[in-house]
Parts: sequence; C-alpha cells; structure tokens
Amino acid sequence: MTIDSLAAYGLACPAPSTTHDQVVLGHGSGGKLSAALFREQFLPWFDNATLAEQGDAAVVGLTSATIAMSTDSFVVKPLEFAGGNIGTLAVHGTLNDLAMMGARPAYLTVGFILEEGLPIDVLDRVVRAMSERAREAGVLIVAGDTKVVERGKADGMYINTTGIGMIDSRFRPAPARAQPGDAVVVSGPIGAHGMAIMAAREAIGFESDLRSDTAYLYPLVELMNEALGESVHVLRDPTRGGVASSLNEIAAASRVGVLLEESAIPVPPAVAAACEMLGLDPLYVANEGVLVAFIGDGRGDDAVRAMQSHALGAGARVIGRVVSEHPGMVAMRTGIGGTRVVDMLPGDQLPRIC
Repeated sequence: MTIDSLAAYGLACPAPSTTHDQVVLGHGSGGKLSAALFREQFLPWFDNATLAEQGDAAVVGLTSATIAMSTDSFVVKPLEFAGGNIGTLAVHGTLNDLAMMGARPAYLTVGFILEEGLPIDVLDRVVRAMSERAREAGVLIVAGDTKVVERGKADGMYINTTGIGMIDSRFRPAPARAQPGDAVVVSGPIGAHGMAIMAAREAIGFESDLRSDTAYLYPLVELMNEALGESVHVLRDPTRGGVASSLNEIAAASRVGVLLEESAIPVPPAVAAACEMLGLDPLYVANEGVLVAFIGDGRGDDAVRAMQSHALGAGARVIGRVVSEHPGMVAMRTGIGGTRVVDMLPGDQLPRIC
C-alpha cells in the first residue's frame, strides 16, 4: 500500500515526536531522535568548528611533537551533588590526569551512556557544566558519542572522556621519579569530595555543608613548572583511594619510602567530623581538586609558596618527605609520637565516587 492509497482512506504515517522530557531508547537509534538529541542537547554547548564537521573522527592540529593522552570513565552516584555533577568530574578528572604528567590539556572527546527515562533537564545541567568547565580550561570538546540503554541499566548516565595534552619536554614529572630527600607537598585540605558524595548519597545531614572540591588543577602545575622546573619530580591527583593510595603507588613505582607527619596533614573540620561519625579515615577519601607533589633539591617550601599564590593552592603545605628506608612503604608519625604503616586498602571505603 502506498502513501497515496493510505491518504485515500484518511490514514497517515505520523512523524515521531522529537520533543521529550526524558531520554527514550529512540535517542540511541542513529535516526531522527539521535540527530535531534545531538543538535538540541549537545551541539549548542560543545559547539566549535571541529565538532561541527560531524565527521567519523576529529581532525586536530598538535603543536608539540610529544603528547599525553588519558581516558577515564565516570559512574558517580548520585549524578548531582554539592559542588558539581558527573559532567564536572568528567572534565576535571581527565584534564587533571593530563596535568599530572606536566601536559597542558588541549582536547577532549566525550562518550555518553544514557539510561532510558533520564530527565532531559538533568542531562542539560550535566552538559552545560561540561561546557563551562572545558571553556574555563581553554579546552575544546571535539568528538563524542551517545548510546541509550534500557531502564535500570546505567544508573541514569555514565560518561567516558579522553583527553589530549601537550608535553613540555623540559618538564616531565612521573611516578617513578621520587627520590630520597624529596618533600611531599599537598595543595590543600583533603577529603571534601568523597564526603560530599557520601552525604548526598545517604542523605546525611551534617552540621556543616560539605561540598566537592572538584577543580581544574593545571594552573597549579603551570606555577610549579615556572618556579621550580625539574625540581618537580612527581605529581598526582589523589582521587579514588585518596592520598594514602596515591602515595603508596608512588613509593612502589620509585622504590622509595614515604614518611608523613600526621599533624601536618590538612583535614577540614567538617570532613574530620563526618569521617569520625562514619568510621572512615580521611587519608583514604577521594579528592577531585587537590594534588600531591614530590619536590626535590630542598625546594618544598618554594613549591608551597608557588601554589599559595593561586586560590586553588591557598592551603598548600609540606606533609612529609621521601626516605630511603622501607622502600615501597608509606609510614606516618602520629600525633602521640608513634609510627604506623599507611597501607593501601583492599577495596574502596566509598565506591562510585567518580
């Protein structure tokens, strides 16, 4: 039966509606709904000349012979929390991974796994946050992909991001470069992100508001590069597993020991109170706006001053040093004068925090 014959009977083939307040399976079909989702929800926020070409791959120019690449997936629950959302983490997390290798972030790609039934206004807030954070960092989102899965299969939304950054050949911090005598410096108070997620997830009402510390950390890296250069041996953003896990990874990679001073470790009162209430150790709680630096040549205090010249590093301080004893192990002098081992946990204190 042709369209004309249908019309003769007063029948028609209605076009599918392209206006929805929730994600539907058709948004992942590759057809008109997919095109509308890209055109209406993504392109207005991520728009740039490279993305607008809509090719099978982005063609970008690189000004450096050496690049850093990183990819990460974000499955945080809940999707939105005090201080950010899954989109904020997706941008900051990947850009910070590049920055910890001394790279200046330049490009991002984004992949979305959306669950049928996700409210479009939630998607809009996430995409808007990604756009704003990328713009603040001077980074272009140049390629992406969207898939839609059935209800109950993706906790609303998962995001994967891949980043490319430009390497300065004269500035190459790396996990295996820690040396005895290095100062261990943290850029600010620890534990805020993980406890903000916990408070939002469990609807726990603390007396003080807990907000994620999620932030773009390359400005601190740039300051240290300019002030200290090759004296910056190692950089790491202590996300999952917190400061303790990051330091253990560095100690193992460099085959050195780390000795921390408990009294020097900055823990915000609200984080300390929440951790005490829940029986958690802030050293293992995730951060999204804090970095750890290993600084050689006796220049730990110079690194602190460099970071303190920026708002993100206002709380920077030396928290320990690298030693030749107990290679591969992190120890801490406690407030009562003893020493304890700070090992890696066998699992996450707080799963699904990024």
